Amino acid sequence: MSELRAALRSGRFVVTAEIGPPRGADPDAIERKAELLRGWVDAANVTDNQGAHVRLSSLGGSLLAMRAGVEPVMQLTCRDRNRIGLQSDLLSAGALGIPNVLLLTGDHPRFGDHPDAKPVFDLDGVQLTWLARTLRDDGVLMSGQALSVRPNWLIGTVENPFAPPTEFRARRLAKKVAAGAEFVQTQYVFDVEAFERWMARLGELGVTERCAVLAGVGPIRSLRVLEFLRTGVPGIHVPEQVARRLRGVPENRVAAEGIAMCIETIQRLRAIPGVAGVHLMAIGYERGVPDIVRRAGVGPAAQPDLRASGSTTAVSTTAVSTREGIGHVG
Repeated sequence: MSELRAALRSGRFVVTAEIGPPRGADPDAIERKAELLRGWVDAANVTDNQGAHVRLSSLGGSLLAMRAGVEPVMQLTCRDRNRIGLQSDLLSAGALGIPNVLLLTGDHPRFGDHPDAKPVFDLDGVQLTWLARTLRDDGVLMSGQALSVRPNWLIGTVENPFAPPTEFRARRLAKKVAAGAEFVQTQYVFDVEAFERWMARLGELGVTERCAVLAGVGPIRSLRVLEFLRTGVPGIHVPEQVARRLRGVPENRVAAEGIAMCIETIQRLRAIPGVAGVHLMAIGYERGVPDIVRRAGVGPAAQPDLRASGSTTAVSTTAVSTREGIGHVG
């Protein structure tokens, strides 16, 4: 069984992180990052040619992460594969014991290092989620042919609460949950008030009863990164008060202030009904993840979450009726 699934069922506030595979055939690159995360997070995403840049595959990276003692969440995008390749990779993940998959549409190749590559997009993220649920719960291919053995991964998706038109974002996630998504990781949350309103809408739609919401968080460690997030990444909203706070400290204190703000955000998110955990995106700063989760008091190394609500997040093992991380399209 997926340890992430078990953690979500327990009601403990969970933490996932990210492992970006290398641009090369170096297995130690994955294992070094996994070593930094092991014991501090419940699972780690292994990205799938993130930003449409060629990297070691998410399937290979997931196997290396497992070998290093970190439970992987294998990302799979629709950009590079048709429905035959997607089903083959999903079945391979099941056969190899990869316990979690995160399914998304993916970035167009024009944003990456091979802009002339032909995009596939035979399916989109919602259709791929439905396909994965059908493989697992119905035991049939998209063609209708029966599987000899069904896979048994936990199915995840992505959502950006802040991308326009924001009024449709809750319903968009509801559509993915109806297709079979059991957990969702969101884009970075810097505007906690706006995120809380989105969560309330999810509650009204019944989404939080059927899908665990992991809010995206991460430290802004330089003013350069701040400006990039504010102007260079569509769908990320960094409130003016956040920018003022970071600009109001000496330059050599920006990184520490950004980390402190990330920890404060995690603690505020814990108090929002329906938030099951956080997805910590500390790209290139994996060494800082243990300090952040320790200071925030979350993750598997922390004591069990004893929030007053006492509620647990339902993560179903059965079928449900029929722009995420930087540079990704869900």
